[in-house]
Amino acid sequence: MSHAGLPQRMPSRRGSRPAPRVDFTPQDIAAGPVPQGMGDLATRVRSLLDLQRGAPPTLPLGGALFDIVVTASGAKAYAAVSVMDEIQRSPGARPDARACGPVIEDPEHGRLIWLVPPGTRERWKPHRYATCLSSPYLLALPPLDRTEPPGPYWLRPCRSDRLVPPTPLADFLARFRPGPVPHEELLGTSLSTIS
Repeated sequence: MSHAGLPQRMPSRRGSRPAPRVDFTPQDIAAGPVPQGMGDLATRVRSLLDLQRGAPPTLPLGGALFDIVVTASGAKAYAAVSVMDEIQRSPGARPDARACGPVIEDPEHGRLIWLVPPGTRERWKPHRYATCLSSPYLLALPPLDRTEPPGPYWLRPCRSDRLVPPTPLADFLARFRPGPVPHEELLGTSLSTIS
């Protein structure tokens, strides 16, 4: 077996000049008129630019991502989270694994925000202990690595493999009764600024 090196072509310096510098500095995208059908995409692009600047992303509810269920926080709500951990735990997982789908705790407002599958709002029946929201509302997400206060944080982490299943969630909320229920119109004005 030969260990000789492969022939190499030496770059020519004749006539070459350095490539021009490219500036990838994020630019503001004006919130002006957006073509019909492109509003959701524009909102998502603005959110990604915010994330690049270090600001928390603000995502539109509904579409292909998620709807949310909002409840009061506290001992009764945490009991529902614990039961959701049990039913969402994978076979063979540790008994103490936090398996519930993503839940944001907003301690300042005393509420939990459960991320549920898109389309849940259309099927959600009026509930004494929870409010379900979708489009046209926006939700500001805390940084993915924020798992404790101060400020809103991930009580259960956001993972790509699960959301919170709405049917058992509704049942457990009726069982544990966390209250008081947040009012939908007040929620709509504050969800995009929770971070």
